Amino acid sequence: MGAYDSVIEALATTAREALVREIDADGAWAADPVWREAFAAVPRHLFVPYYYVGVRGGYERRWGESPDPEARERWVRGAYADTPLATRLRDGELLSSSSQPSLMARMLAALGVEDGDRVLEVGAGTGYNAALLAHRLGDDDLVTTVDLDPEITESARQHLAAAGHRPAVVTGDGARGVPERAPFDRIIATCGLSTVPRAWLAQCRPGARILTPLATGLLALTVHGREDAEGRFLPRAAFFVPLRGAGRAEPPAVSLSGLPGRAREQEPFHFLLDLTRGALDPAEAHALWEREGCPDRERFGVTVGADHARAWLDDPEGPYAWPLP
Repeated sequence: MGAYDSVIEALATTAREALVREIDADGAWAADPVWREAFAAVPRHLFVPYYYVGVRGGYERRWGESPDPEARERWVRGAYADTPLATRLRDGELLSSSSQPSLMARMLAALGVEDGDRVLEVGAGTGYNAALLAHRLGDDDLVTTVDLDPEITESARQHLAAAGHRPAVVTGDGARGVPERAPFDRIIATCGLSTVPRAWLAQCRPGARILTPLATGLLALTVHGREDAEGRFLPRAAFFVPLRGAGRAEPPAVSLSGLPGRAREQEPFHFLLDLTRGALDPAEAHALWEREGCPDRERFGVTVGADHARAWLDDPEGPYAWPLP
C-alpha cells in the first residue's frame, strides 16, 4: 500500500467512525444495537468505487481512482456521508443507488434478524447491505441477494469479494424471489413496489418477517403461512428506485388541483394517495384524510391472502380497506 493509499484508508476509517456516531445519535438501531458493530466494520467505500452527485444541470461523477488527490479525498468523504448515493445511471434514469445509511440501519433493525436466519435481499444494489447482513450473521451462505440487471449483480459480487464476503448473488426477477435458496426467515427489499409478491410468502417459513417499501412507506409483514401475511407500516417515509421486472409499477399521474394547500403540502397525505391509488380519487382520499384526523403511516397496514391483498386503516377488519394490485 502506497503512502497516499494509507491516507485514503485513514480518511475512510475516520469518516466511517463519524458516520457510526451520527447513526447512533439518530437512534436508528435502537431496536437492535448489534447493527452498530456491523456498520463500524463494513467499509462502505469499497462498495461505491464511483458514484454521482447531483449538481446544477446534471450529475458530477466522484471516482476513487481519480488522478486528482483532492478529488479522491472528496470521494472517500462522500462515501461515508449519511445520504443516498446514485451509483448507476442510464440515459438520465437512476437505475441503482446505495441507500442512506441511517435508513438502512433503521430497516435492518426493524427486520429483526436473529442468529442462524436465512435472509433474502431483493435489490442487490452495490452489495453493501448484503455485506452488513453477512457480517451480522457471521455466515455468508445465510444471505442471498437478487437483482434483475447482470451488470449490477456482477459489480455487487466484486464489491462483496473485495470486502471479504461471498453471499449468494443471483441475477433474476426479485418479484419471483429465489426459490432454489428458500426457505427464508427474513426478506428485505431495497426497491419500491406497489404490492407484495405472492412468491415471497411461498418461500418463507411460518413466522418469517418481510420488510419492503410500499407506496412511500416501509411495510413490516409477519408471514402466517404460504399464502397469508399481515403487518403495519413503520412511521418514517422511504423512497426507493422502483423494482424492475414483473413487479414493476408504473402508476399514472394524479392531479391534486382543487385540493386545499394544507393537504397538498403534507407528505403523509401523498402516502395515502399512493397507497389507495386506483381505489380512491384524490377528493375521496382527502375527505378520508380530514375525517380520520390526518392519519400517519403507522395507522395503516396490509393483509395478503391467497386471492387478495388489501391495505387498511387502523383495523384489518374495519371499514376502511382498499385493494392492492
